Amino acid sequence: MPETAIHIDGLRVAYGSFVAVNGLDLNIRRGELFGLLGPNGAGKSTTIRVLIGQRRPTAGRVSVLGHDVVRDWAAIKPLFGYVPDRENHFEEFTGRRNLEFFAQLYNVPRLRVRDCLRLVELEEAADVQVRGYSLGMRRKLLLARALLHEPQVLYLDEPTANLDIRSAEVVHRILRERVAAGATVVLTTHDMDEVEKICDRVGIVCKGKLVALDSPLALRTAHTERMADVILDSGERLAFDLDADTDRQKLAEVVRSGRTASVKTREFDFHATFLKLTGQAFE
Repeated sequence: MPETAIHIDGLRVAYGSFVAVNGLDLNIRRGELFGLLGPNGAGKSTTIRVLIGQRRPTAGRVSVLGHDVVRDWAAIKPLFGYVPDRENHFEEFTGRRNLEFFAQLYNVPRLRVRDCLRLVELEEAADVQVRGYSLGMRRKLLLARALLHEPQVLYLDEPTANLDIRSAEVVHRILRERVAAGATVVLTTHDMDEVEKICDRVGIVCKGKLVALDSPLALRTAHTERMADVILDSGERLAFDLDADTDRQKLAEVVRSGRTASVKTREFDFHATFLKLTGQAFE
């Protein structure tokens, strides 16, 4: 079995009478790109806050690379990088100066700043004040900052929000490269398409509990209707159950007849799957 990077055992986090995380059990492997998926208020961000030391567990135990997040925080802190959902740059600094400031805190050489700017494709804007950056550029600068010390664990909260397609692809490539190098990446997202593209496994949380855990492909396979929708050249619409022998035979006969205008299999509908798993809509 792969070595566990993050072990969460019975995690409970309460804000007064409100329970944000309610008995969460989860193991995330070393060298895994893991997606934590769920609607607002599901407990995703609270779980990340525990992992980055911003919130203490009300109950349960959490360890990162063998270190307990409560007892061994000093040992954990240098091991991770974090990309928050809200930016906190120094607006009056250039992109390069922002990274140089944090490079000093991490005690990494300035050459690493140059490398990180190149990695996120911000070289040309490196000496522009951040106040002049677009939303997408600001997100990429956050990622560059989190990568400065080449952390063994990387947490990202909605990492491709406000990014165009090209920039999102750059982020995805960087994350896969980090995983290939042995790092563990955990991202929270609302975007099932993003999860399917890059994640090894996905955990779906609802009301502070884990309701599904599997690879994106297995999740898709388990919850996709195996149906084929056919439109005949006469305009008539037919539907065939691909798990039923008789329907498969009928579909083959219709296709052989040459009377089909279109044949389509039904696509995975994450919103319908989430509703089935949790009893509530994904918002």
